[in-house]
Amino acid sequence: MQAKGASSGAHRRLKYISLAVLVVQNASLILSIRYARTLPGDRFFATTAVVMAEVLKGLTCLLLLFAQKRGNVKHLILFLHEAVLVQYVDTLKLAVPSLIYTLQNNLQYVAISNLPAATFQVTYQLKILTTALFSVLMLNRSLSRLQWASLLLLFTGVAIVQAQQAGGGGPRPLDQNPGAGLAAVVASCLSSGFAGVYFEKILKGSSGSVWLRNLQLGLFGTALGLVGLWWAEGTAVASRGFFFGYTPAVWGVVLNQAFGGLLVAVVVKYADNILKGFATSLSIVLSTVASIRLFGFHVDPLFALGAGLVIGAVYLYSLPRGAAKAIAAASASASASGPCVHQQPPGQPPPPQLSSHRGDLITEPFLPKSVLTSGGA
Repeated sequence: MQAKGASSGAHRRLKYISLAVLVVQNASLILSIRYARTLPGDRFFATTAVVMAEVLKGLTCLLLLFAQKRGNVKHLILFLHEAVLVQYVDTLKLAVPSLIYTLQNNLQYVAISNLPAATFQVTYQLKILTTALFSVLMLNRSLSRLQWASLLLLFTGVAIVQAQQAGGGGPRPLDQNPGAGLAAVVASCLSSGFAGVYFEKILKGSSGSVWLRNLQLGLFGTALGLVGLWWAEGTAVASRGFFFGYTPAVWGVVLNQAFGGLLVAVVVKYADNILKGFATSLSIVLSTVASIRLFGFHVDPLFALGAGLVIGAVYLYSLPRGAAKAIAAASASASASGPCVHQQPPGQPPPPQLSSHRGDLITEPFLPKSVLTSGGA
């Protein structure tokens, strides 16, 4: 009995640690990018930061695989030869999501450079909508009525926040273009939704570990990131240097982007759908409060309304199906004209009672159950 209680307490602590990690990762990456991109002085090249994050992520995964092989270099080389080269078809399948994730990471820099951190954090929740739609189209998933309603609520909240932004909510630096920021965040949400679902679709039945998959993604991401760097800022990087404009704040962004996603991959198994939704909501609140303190962001009633709708939508979407049905049943009961006593038909067993324990409820995936990467923040 004591062992069971100790196990339950340890699991509860891990859930709270997971919540803290998810909140800090979600909020800190956006705030740190915004801070680094708005500092006075020379501005670093975003494409180089994306490449460096992929390099560090790949090297970290390589070290973790090396540790799994107990420091045996020969076993590691044989394993990588088999997993990457011999099974080249599986490796090539990751080229498409890697391309999309690289594009998404670059778009995030464009979006955060042109939108307040709080506005970006709220608008970026459209990735839940795009992921849900691609899941329905590509994986033939079904959504409950409550989830469809929450997606509509989500879209409405984002639209209100963007209307507030277009109306000139607060002072805005002259070098920022909210239209470009909105286009970048919408494109990032579309790429995030498609990449996540496509990733899940092609890797179903695959036996590769999370570190191997992230290493493969890192290899493709580095190569594709260098191509993007050469195409977008090649001349400027060649003349000023790869690490032009790098400060401790920029290195903080790179390290956060590289290791943050890997850290989330470790703790996310302890987080259920409701905890993920709660973490997202707390991240929005934390980003808003930090934006007020760090960047002089002004919260008006329109932004508060839109952000509140988005937070409510995220929570409703993350509810397990059992809880969603209970809410729907309660709403139907409350709207009835009078009390109704349910009569059980003779000869039929009584309906099962829902346990208060979440493990008895069937949960709906909050996001695709794919290998977590840095692109899924």
